[in-house]
Amino acid sequence: MSQAEDDGWDLLAQEMHLEVAAYLAALQEVTSGEAPDAALPVLLLAVGQLCGAGARIGALVDVVPEERFEPDAGPDPDLDGLRERLHTLLGGVDTYCDLEDPVLSGEVTSGSLSADLVSIAADLQHGKVHYDAGRPTEAMWWWQFSYLSSWGERGAAALRVLLTLLAHVRLDADDEDVMEAEMAALHAVD
Repeated sequence: MSQAEDDGWDLLAQEMHLEVAAYLAALQEVTSGEAPDAALPVLLLAVGQLCGAGARIGALVDVVPEERFEPDAGPDPDLDGLRERLHTLLGGVDTYCDLEDPVLSGEVTSGSLSADLVSIAADLQHGKVHYDAGRPTEAMWWWQFSYLSSWGERGAAALRVLLTLLAHVRLDADDEDVMEAEMAALHAVD
């Protein structure tokens, strides 16, 4: 790899690292419990932003790592507590219907929003460890590979679920409440 190409990965890795840090911070913010009413909008923004960054690295030519074998990134992070807090926060809306493979199969399966969000975090954290250890190309390879093989699909599913949940929260209204609001608006005109 030429120096110019390597510099390109360095810059993209730095940008991706910022996206990863923002996503991980959003998960921590949401699970802190300080603003539960903001959970859906914050998660929608975080996942949407991350999906855009993932699409960018997914569309690039394949990143080729400098080493044939991946340097040891250390133990996998323990994210069980994060998953449990997300599951508790999401309550009855954590489980959703999903397609096994929308291209090759129409089989309907169930998904878990909390599991998706944490699975994404684990993939991103793995690349972040490489980046923090001064291996930006390895980090980029990992982020790109795991985007195409795992977290991109989970991110897209999570984004759709979050948008659907937020739409239900904002747009679903009791017919009686709507009628009362319409009547109040009509009488306010007089």
